[in-house]
Amino acid sequence: MLAEFDITKRWPAADPSVIQLYSLPTPNGVKVSAMLEETGLAYEPHLVKFADNDQFTPEFLSLNPNNKIPAILDPNGPGGAPLPLFESGAILIYLAEKSGKFLPTDPARRYQTLQWLMWQMGGVGPMFGQFGHFHAFEGKNVEDKYAWRRYRDETQRLLDVLEERLEGRSYIMGDDYTIADIAIWPWVRTLKVGYKAEEELGLADYPNVARWFDACSTRPASLKAVNIPARPA
Repeated sequence: MLAEFDITKRWPAADPSVIQLYSLPTPNGVKVSAMLEETGLAYEPHLVKFADNDQFTPEFLSLNPNNKIPAILDPNGPGGAPLPLFESGAILIYLAEKSGKFLPTDPARRYQTLQWLMWQMGGVGPMFGQFGHFHAFEGKNVEDKYAWRRYRDETQRLLDVLEERLEGRSYIMGDDYTIADIAIWPWVRTLKVGYKAEEELGLADYPNVARWFDACSTRPASLKAVNIPARPA
């Protein structure tokens, strides 16, 4: 019963039979919203308001002690028992296996897809995020630009890796759209939309990335996901 989970006291489930999503449309949040939209799994989104420090409330911490979005609560987890889950990469894998979509069943291709997912989790997310902090947010006021240059250069290096991978490929794994693409494109989007760093990073010099990003970000599920959960008006 979902009512046994403390998080439902702050974010009550209108339909306790479907996946409960606790999120905000940041890059990591968009990943899971996009995956849910792509798979067609029934879910109910709940907005975690950073402005109100929702992520530090006891109710949210009962689901994710690391106080980060996104997190989910699936009433129909393995064996039919409810499953609470945090970390966007783990959630993508879980939803792929639950739906049977966007993760190859061939063992070699499965592990290759997972390696690119881990590349995003360990490299793209942390490095792009640090660059954004020093380029667009509070860190931009630091007089010593060493950290800004360090993260800018690492962001460009990662874009170089992505550009090379996409040479001759429609998606990360070739012709098939996978959780690797779903994990990465929201972070490329935030370089453009959130950090407004296209010129600084020279994104025009990455034609494969641009072509791939357009294909990923204009999918119907992607267009919806960037506004899920809806921010307050």
